[in-house]
Order: sequence, then C-alpha cells, then structure tokens
Amino acid sequence: MSVRAAVVGLGWAGRELWLPRLRSHPAFDLVSVVDPDPAARAAAGEATGIPTHAAPDALDARSVDLAVVAVPNHLHAKVAADLLGRGVSVFLEKPVCLSSAEADILASAERDGGMLLAGSAARHRADVRELVEVLPELGRVRHVDLAWVRARGVPRAGGWFTRRSEAGGGALVDLGWHLVDTLTALLGASPVRQAVGSVSDDFLNVGAWSAAWRREQPADALAGDVEDTARGFLLREDGVSVSLRASWASHEATDLSLIRIEGSTGAAELRCTFGFSPNRQPESVLTLTREGTTRRLPVPAEPVGAEYGRQLDVVPDLLADPDGRGRAIADARATVGLMERLYASASDRVDGPSEPVYQQTLGR
Repeated sequence: MSVRAAVVGLGWAGRELWLPRLRSHPAFDLVSVVDPDPAARAAAGEATGIPTHAAPDALDARSVDLAVVAVPNHLHAKVAADLLGRGVSVFLEKPVCLSSAEADILASAERDGGMLLAGSAARHRADVRELVEVLPELGRVRHVDLAWVRARGVPRAGGWFTRRSEAGGGALVDLGWHLVDTLTALLGASPVRQAVGSVSDDFLNVGAWSAAWRREQPADALAGDVEDTARGFLLREDGVSVSLRASWASHEATDLSLIRIEGSTGAAELRCTFGFSPNRQPESVLTLTREGTTRRLPVPAEPVGAEYGRQLDVVPDLLADPDGRGRAIADARATVGLMERLYASASDRVDGPSEPVYQQTLGR
C-alpha cells in the first residue's frame, strides 16, 4: 500500500528535491502540496495536477500518511509540531530544530500524535556506505576529520538562509548538520565531552561568492548576519576526537566534502562532493592507508542526488516500526545541543545555559 504524502513548502528543496522524487517513487502517492504563495501553488498544481493548499492545517491523518516539511528553518518546529499533533507523521528536513527548547516541543507533539522522521541524506550516499564497509580494517578509531567546503556557495543574498532569526545559523546549521549526522552513521552516537568552535563571515555579503547554481535571484539588499564558515573540535565520550569544518565559500577551486578516519591499524579517506553544486570533485575517491601503503578502493558511480531517492526507500519501513518513535528527536536533540555549544564557544560564552542557536552572537 502506497504512503500518501504531502509536500509542505515549495522553496528550492520542496520544489527541486521532494516533488519529483515523491511523484516518481513507487512507494508513495503524492496527494497534496502546501505553500502560502499563490503563484507557487498555481505552478505546482499546473505541473502536477495535485490539489494545493495555502496552509498545513488543511492536512489531517484521514487523508495524509506523511507530510514532507521543507519550510524555512525557523518554521520547522512549529509546522512539524502542529502536524504531529493532528496525527500526521512528518518527514522533516534538516535542521530538525533550532534549539533544545524546540526539541522539547517536538518530543511532546510526537508523544501524542504522528511519528517524526528526520531528513539528512548524506549517510545514504553510495560512497559513504563503502566507507562504512572499510571501518573494520581501521582498528580502534582515534580521530575523524569532517569537512564540507564549497568554493562559492553562499545562499542568495538577503534571503532567509543568511538571516539568523530565520535560519538559526549559517554554514554550521546548513552543512554541519549533514556532517554530524554522517559521523553518527559511521561511528554510532556518543555524547560529546568537550566542544570548541569558531566562526567567520569573510565571504557572506560579497555577491561573487553566492551559490549561482541554485538559480535564485537576490531577495533584497539586506546583509546577512550568520557565519559562512564554522570550525569545531570535539572530543567524544568514546575517546574519538573530531575536527569539523563547514564552509559556504572558501579559496578552493572546487567544492570538497572530506571524511578521513584514523584508527589504530589504518586510515580511510573519502573525497567527494555532497549536495548538488556542479562545481564538483571529478569523482568520489576512497582510499585506505596501512603501514605506509595507500590503495584506492572501488566506489560505485551514481547520479547526483541519488541519496535523496535512497533516503525515501527506507521511509515506509521506518513509519511501520513502532520502536522508531522518539529516535529522530533523540538524534536532533544531540545535534542541536552540540551546535549550541559550538556557537557559544565561538562567542566566548562558555558559562551558563546556552540560548537558542539563532540568538547567538558571532565572534569577530
């Protein structure tokens, strides 16, 4: 039986990622689309023939099994909580929430209603899966380097992505969420004992560093107030140290996603490009180094964005698993708590309770 799905939000992700994939996936039946913009609704309705609505309150558990929520970050928790409270299960794009307080709101809504699933596709990439297969050859893992560095990829100037009040943060919230989720997929979850971070915004308000590949026009002349680069160093309770870097722009020639895992008996490194930027590494390269010898390992070729369709493949089983309730919230709580700590460290505010991510002040 197909999962009756709705897409809530027709920005880039809803329009370019989820609409076409849900329409073509055999396990889903796309039954409605939601967006407050009449023009966006009209375009989606004309293209798909699917009923459209101006607000999520048009959805309920009698007609929809799953709402794929792809609204701006500051609306994630509110929209998802409202849907969950009406018994509609929700697949929520990252970041799942912008603060520990929002995680509490989602947890309460899920207890009384639908199930929450969290979207983060990088762990479903074929090259990341191959990296998982290499882990037994590395012995005890000691250190991990994680990076997603774009050459030029700042989201559109003046748009919500670059406003802290609406995005919750910059590159750390946007790209870093994927990196942290991938780390969990590789090594499993472990509390972070220590976390120190720094942020910078050298490229943020310079138009030449924008993500032109998103085909979006500048929203207005407002300057962004989030970071374009975040760096962190983490020490997990299991003893693994982690170096983290998320950058919307840099001095590099091409976009690079890097995962390097160092263990007691070897080191593995994956160099690739997450996401959809056309300014990519030529191919994914996975290597294993042991006792001074490095060899390249085979990696299956796949189309750009294949991980998003693969992510949908597992959704029906997740929805059918009663033990999965609460899992997405637990992961989100750990991730957003870590980001709060990194932003607080970057602001030299390491004492006292952390405020929501979007209330942190950048250290300059």
